[in-house]
Amino acid sequence: MEENNSIAKISQGLNVIKKNIQDIINLSNILKTSLGPLGMDKVIRESRKNILITNDGATILDRAKIKGEIRKMIVELSMAQDNEIGDGTTGVVVLTGGLLEQAQKLLENGIHPVRICEGFEHASDMCLSYLEKISQIFDQKLEIFQNLVKAAMTAMNSKIINRSKKKLAEICVKAILAIADLRRRDVNLELIKIDGKIGGNLEKTTLINGIIIDKEFSNPQMPKEIRDVRLSILTCPLEPAKPKSKHKIEIESVENYEDLEKVEQNYFREMINQIKASGTNLVLCQWGFDDDGNHLLLRNKLSAVRWVSGAEIELLLVSTGAQIVPRFNEII
Repeated sequence: MEENNSIAKISQGLNVIKKNIQDIINLSNILKTSLGPLGMDKVIRESRKNILITNDGATILDRAKIKGEIRKMIVELSMAQDNEIGDGTTGVVVLTGGLLEQAQKLLENGIHPVRICEGFEHASDMCLSYLEKISQIFDQKLEIFQNLVKAAMTAMNSKIINRSKKKLAEICVKAILAIADLRRRDVNLELIKIDGKIGGNLEKTTLINGIIIDKEFSNPQMPKEIRDVRLSILTCPLEPAKPKSKHKIEIESVENYEDLEKVEQNYFREMINQIKASGTNLVLCQWGFDDDGNHLLLRNKLSAVRWVSGAEIELLLVSTGAQIVPRFNEII
């Protein structure tokens, strides 16, 4: 009796494994038609007004609202591939489905799942050793650059941007080499900013070795071109300090109003003098400017940009080596 129960449990466990394998195979078959340069796009209807067209495996799996724990594992696998490599999101799912399809045949022949996993690990080691054997070492920088461009063009073959893949591949490789830490073999992709403009096309894409801040100067009369820049990055607003609690000011006469205005003007002059004494000729502020402060900046020939985002400030810090000034009295 006990022997029959153990056989029934083993049989039930194998049936669960086979069902999970079949779910993954069905999922990979859906993505299989999107693989490669001749792959077809998928149309995902997220809502009545929102329709998404893509052939990216990670995007399809993420937006398709996949149900089932084993299917969610495959979605996480594809997302991990996208985060780590940036390509191969469809291929990794199709490869997983193909491997599990062969594993299903081995299960039917009575081979234990642990043995099958050991076989996959052994096959992986063999593949890695073979890749090291056939790999080539490039010494010349030009040869390395050309091969990196070819690799980038291959990744773009199945994308909608493939008509301009050579130019975009060169831009991508130059951008990566500009920020890559080759000793550590690490690339911080957050140091690359992609900015788009309505009305342009792919052929007008350019690489700028610097930072673009899509903001206008706080006053249109400020100079548009500045040389020998001394930059101050402020995270404090150029306006009078406001009490944190509720307050009420009673002005009973003209003299009282003039005294209040004098205090504000002195406050602004002190801030502007601190900025000017440091030798600054360009001010970037995370917050806004008061109209009086903006006028004094113009009179003192100080160019200024307001409402600069935190992400742009971080890029400026990395690029220029500047330091954030949280208070005006800390300007050096």
